Amino acid sequence: MQKNILITGAAKRIGASCARLLHSRGCNIILHYRSSIDDALLLCAELNQIRPNSALAIQANLLVSAELNQLAVKASEAWGGVDVLVNNASTFYPTAISEVTESQWDDLLGSNLKAPFFLAKALSAELLRNHGCIVNIVDIHAERGLKDHSVYSIAKAGLVTMTKVLAKELGPNVRVNAVAPGAIIWPETALSESEKDSILQRIVLNRQGDATDIAKTVRFLIEDAGYMTGQVLTVDGGRTLNY
Repeated sequence: MQKNILITGAAKRIGASCARLLHSRGCNIILHYRSSIDDALLLCAELNQIRPNSALAIQANLLVSAELNQLAVKASEAWGGVDVLVNNASTFYPTAISEVTESQWDDLLGSNLKAPFFLAKALSAELLRNHGCIVNIVDIHAERGLKDHSVYSIAKAGLVTMTKVLAKELGPNVRVNAVAPGAIIWPETALSESEKDSILQRIVLNRQGDATDIAKTVRFLIEDAGYMTGQVLTVDGGRTLNY
């Protein structure tokens, strides 16, 4: 399977894990990053050392329309077209309702919903022509919401809806699906050990997941889910069973 795959937020964490796994499957990878230039360039060099001219790192602030559109153009030119878009880039931080600001709303909705939508729009003609697919990384909290993270939860709920409506609009040539991670990687904002233990106790499999769990699910949706579209696959070790 050789496909040209654009992964947003690919420098670290889940995005980097997806990049490594999909690259190992013979794909060319466009690594989008915003500010993590060192991580992005190291990962790009790592992949190109394995297979020359198989990875390209492109910087863009997805909240700036001109940069988003330029990312789509550069990605399309890299190897003659994009086959797969993985909307992984995300911003996550608390927004208590008594303190949330309009700029935080714009930031969280912009990175988690607006950018994926307009990037899909920018690449839609190409994806239709290539019979491609889109995979959105959503969140288990899109369904019920996370306390003190109202804006983030609203944005991810919107991304779930976007997954379903774009599946209708872009079908039958383009499949659009999503992956909803649970406790995979602890957020960069610090959690206490007691908070982590409380989360783990509510997981049926009684353990934290790994970024490769998400990457394998993304790979499945790209390679093996030819009769699936508009679906959200939850990868949470059974955590949502105990909500």
